[in-house]
Amino acid sequence: MSKHKPAAAAKPQDPSSQLDLRPGQSIELLKELHILTRDGKLNQDSRRKLKQVYHLFHFIEKLLKELPASEQGPTLADHGAGKSYLGFIIYDLFFKALGQGSIYGIETRSELVDSSKALAQRLGFERMKFLNLSVAESAHSDALPDQIDVVTALHACDTATDDAIAFGLQKKAKYMVLVPCCQAELARALNKNKALNLQRTPLAELWRHPLHTREMGSQLTNVLRCLYLEAMGYQVTVTELVGWEHSMKNELILAKYTGQKKRSAAERLTALLEEFGLQELADTRFKVGT
Repeated sequence: MSKHKPAAAAKPQDPSSQLDLRPGQSIELLKELHILTRDGKLNQDSRRKLKQVYHLFHFIEKLLKELPASEQGPTLADHGAGKSYLGFIIYDLFFKALGQGSIYGIETRSELVDSSKALAQRLGFERMKFLNLSVAESAHSDALPDQIDVVTALHACDTATDDAIAFGLQKKAKYMVLVPCCQAELARALNKNKALNLQRTPLAELWRHPLHTREMGSQLTNVLRCLYLEAMGYQVTVTELVGWEHSMKNELILAKYTGQKKRSAAERLTALLEEFGLQELADTRFKVGT
């Protein structure tokens, strides 16, 4: 009769072996972001969360690598930063090893700004700066440099995404990475002139019902933003931010500055504003000049 050796007890796995971690990635940061528990174990869904962040970081890392070398290094402004989850991951995976460059987290909630400052200090992320400002206010703040290489705005509600675009234009951003959210401004404008537009054009049927008004406003807002960016000299790509579970809004707009302003984009932008009865926005939010 053969004797069987007792099975060896399973060794506890190192969390880094269960996650697709990059060399030098901070375990302490992953604990602070609740990817890992305090004793280094995986939280439920933590693998999925990290995969989502990697998915977005993949886009941003590529842009950062395409930037020309400079003495001060790359600069990135993260609007509507919240807990600066994205900013910390970008710093940890790219800026830390680079040894230069700065990330600016811009957030209106002072308690989140304070907690982000404290975490950056604990981790030694000295080139992360956090500003208690709105997106619009940040464009005129002396705390930011005159030029910013990359502008990000993830789920910045309603017109905050447009403010981020205006910020990027003012700061001569080479790249903008935008995930719009809660585009209510155009829906309100469409609703205001609904009766008149129903008489004027059959296209108004597209937003006659309240649910369609909201959806149409959201879709139209992003189309106008893309045309505006093209008219201002950016090459625009629109894709899906796959697996981002924090919001149903997962449209990702990537804009790269080329300096080639598209006259056709400006003309189509103007035509769409006229068609939908939104001409007043041509002199404010979507002003392309002559």
